[in-house]
Amino acid sequence: MGTSRQRADFYFDPMCPWAWITSRWVVEVQRQRPYEVGWRFISLKVINQNQAADWYTPEYRAGHMAGMHAHRVCDEVRLRHGNSEVGALYTAIGESLHPGRRRAELVADPQAFMGEMLQRCGLDTSLASHVHDESHDEHIVAETEAAFARTGRDVGTPIITFHPGAANEGSFFGPVIAEIPRGDAALRLWDAIEVIATTSGMAELKRSLRSAPKFD
Repeated sequence: MGTSRQRADFYFDPMCPWAWITSRWVVEVQRQRPYEVGWRFISLKVINQNQAADWYTPEYRAGHMAGMHAHRVCDEVRLRHGNSEVGALYTAIGESLHPGRRRAELVADPQAFMGEMLQRCGLDTSLASHVHDESHDEHIVAETEAAFARTGRDVGTPIITFHPGAANEGSFFGPVIAEIPRGDAALRLWDAIEVIATTSGMAELKRSLRSAPKFD
């Protein structure tokens, strides 16, 4: 008898470097375990739309808007092609934005940037025009709210849900990790976070010390 596949949902904003590192850990676990991952959206633009703090500069706003532009194209890919292609597109975007350090290109010309990302994935480059299609925003907002319904508010990206829809479903913001665990280390961390996320009554585990992100 084969091993049954387990499920997890991963909520991402493509602009977030911490979400990117965590997502590569999730992919590393997928290589070793029969996990099906739902690639879902949480928007930093939506989260911060009423933000008035001094730290929320025009540069931050522009970056978060660029994430929305990318999300819109990802949503069109979801509608036309499904979840696995969303994951592939997120991989292409993340590799370019974070290790590739091309964030400024997405901010400056989102349609051209997303056209290149679609081409990398073998998808129709004309879908890049959806960077301007605000009809996708309703779904992106709904996804962001769905993530918050699982964790509560006052969190960010990424959010992981273990066993969505099952009796032992559990969600947490994070983990925020500075480098990508590989091999057995990835599995040990996964098992630990899954236990924490699915333990009744467990609400928070946190420290503020943080290393710079390492994308390799």
